[in-house]
Amino acid sequence: MTRLAGNTRRIAARSTTTSLALALVLVGIVPSSAQMLYAPESLQRDFRVEWQPTQNRRGAGIEGYVYNTSNRTAQRVSLRIERVDGSGSVVGSSTVWIPGELPMTDRVYFSASVPTAASYRVQVLSFDWSCQGGGGGGM
Repeated sequence: MTRLAGNTRRIAARSTTTSLALALVLVGIVPSSAQMLYAPESLQRDFRVEWQPTQNRRGAGIEGYVYNTSNRTAQRVSLRIERVDGSGSVVGSSTVWIPGELPMTDRVYFSASVPTAASYRVQVLSFDWSCQGGGGGGM
């Protein structure tokens, strides 16, 4: 096999791999970060949310703190706020992003406007671990 033929095959293989990866993303087989799911046990172990409903001139709201109980800094944290009716059924939800980072063993304040509901449920929906802070050693 000539050197040119070998290079052509490598380029074709790389192109095929790239095309396949793109196709998988487009049809939704590969989950995006917005679709990322986390085990409830890890969310409960690493995060705690304290919140209360509020009412002001602009309407109903939720405010509180998200606690990071882990030894790693979290970033791109989002919360799901579910609106619950009198029978306990979820009638809608909102997503709120926490700006900046959530330092290890610390908390961050959040506030969100929400439509009025009988009650609410608030939980961490998604997050990424930061490469800085916590997590231990290295060489």
